[in-house]
Amino acid sequence: MGALLVVNMRGTLNIPHPIKRTLRQLHLSTRFRATVLPDNPITKGMLQKVKNYVAWSDADLDLVTRLLEVRGMKSARARLALKDIQLQGFTTLRDLGKAIVKGEVTISKLASIKPSFTLSPPRGGFKRSTRRMYSQGGILGKNPDLAKLVEIML
Repeated sequence: MGALLVVNMRGTLNIPHPIKRTLRQLHLSTRFRATVLPDNPITKGMLQKVKNYVAWSDADLDLVTRLLEVRGMKSARARLALKDIQLQGFTTLRDLGKAIVKGEVTISKLASIKPSFTLSPPRGGFKRSTRRMYSQGGILGKNPDLAKLVEIML
């Protein structure tokens, strides 16, 4: 069992209520919001429901560690500090990232960490369409190139 990196690419304006509710349950309430979710059948079913609004791929240890380091938040205005990680029983950000990627821990269950990360629009813009699935020349759905895209959104 592993983890999936999921990013909301389209926003939440003028979308049906069931899809908006699913995005809220995935902690992806606004555009360019990312989260790391466990790779299980329930999560995959939810992703299939919102596949026209999000992009996802397998979580990479280096990228999850970098997300925690650069965009990890404790509350709306407080950045994530090393002492907050140590209160959860982890020594470093890399140890926490390793546990998240393996699926041992979920971010939403950790009390001192917000379950999602805010990202910037990609520097240099999107190279593919933001309205199409990956297989049709876009970025939505299961996207193996998502790690590169998120890296330029940090």
